[in-house]
Amino acid sequence: MATPVIERVNKHRTALRSAGLRPVQLWVPDTRRPQFAEECRRQSALLRDDGHERDVLDWIEAVSDDEGWA
Repeated sequence: MATPVIERVNKHRTALRSAGLRPVQLWVPDTRRPQFAEECRRQSALLRDDGHERDVLDWIEAVSDDEGWA
C-alpha cells in the first residue's frame, strides 16, 4: 500500500528542516489578473523621470554578471 501523501510531505519537510532549511511563504502579484498590466504601466510611469531609479538601474547593470545569458 502506498504511503499517504501527507506522510510523504511531512517526511520531506522534516528532512529539509534537518538540513537547516525553513519554510517561507511568499505572496506575489497575480499576473493573470486583468489589472496587472495596467498597474505595471502605472508604476513604471511614476518612475520614468526619477533620478534614483536611473541610478539603481545603472548600478544593477554595472554589477550584473550576465555572461552566457545573452
